[in-house]
Amino acid sequence: MGKRLTEPEQRAISRLVIEVGQRLLQHGAESKLVSDVSIRLGRALGLDSVELALSASSLVVTTLSQGHCITTARRCPDRGINMKVVTDIQRTVILAEKGILDALAVRKRLSRIEPFRYPPWLVVGMIGLSCAAFSRLAGGDAVVFALTFIASATGMRVRQLIAHRHFNPLLTFAVTAMVTTLISSVGTIMDWGNEPFLIMASSVLMLVPGYPLINAVSDMVKGFVDMGIARWTMASLLTLATALGIVGAMSLVGAWGWL
Repeated sequence: MGKRLTEPEQRAISRLVIEVGQRLLQHGAESKLVSDVSIRLGRALGLDSVELALSASSLVVTTLSQGHCITTARRCPDRGINMKVVTDIQRTVILAEKGILDALAVRKRLSRIEPFRYPPWLVVGMIGLSCAAFSRLAGGDAVVFALTFIASATGMRVRQLIAHRHFNPLLTFAVTAMVTTLISSVGTIMDWGNEPFLIMASSVLMLVPGYPLINAVSDMVKGFVDMGIARWTMASLLTLATALGIVGAMSLVGAWGWL
């Protein structure tokens, strides 16, 4: 049994627990991790038990202390995948379990956790290099490598600009795919490089929703079937939006990468 808590103390700890779960869910943690970390924090701070109900866009937490039950709910809008937030929250919970942090200290530490963002220009450059490397591994020459770099880097910059304005992710992926394909189609139209179709194929690889798909499978395997299906559906919609953007661009210029 946990220590005896007053109602205000239990309410404050319940808010900490749901804040931790909310932030983990918002920044890409798998459902099992969200559940385990939230429950561990509640017990470390003196609650008898913590129960969670997860959905794709919300979180409900019920805490129990000395027979008194408190239930609270939060919306969980997506904030982008960020493992720094996830690991910092896990470290905070471990310190609470060891008795180093009390509820007030946990609150202060959580308030200082901020997502780590790489400089936009660095992300653009590395995405360009990674897609260009794929084209090189597939047998492309230096011209294919260079054109893939330009197309994917430009597409990534467009994606950043659209995402910064908080457009729907499906629209972001579709527009990014279309812009990237339009640029890469120049190589196919002009017949630049030894395998021009590799430019169109490699430059859009940055839009593969790998992390959501991995989380979806992980959730379903670990018993969070509803969450897994929701994440799989979203990843599938992102893939469909990407495909529509690619096909739309190829139809517009009449350059079909697979021909």
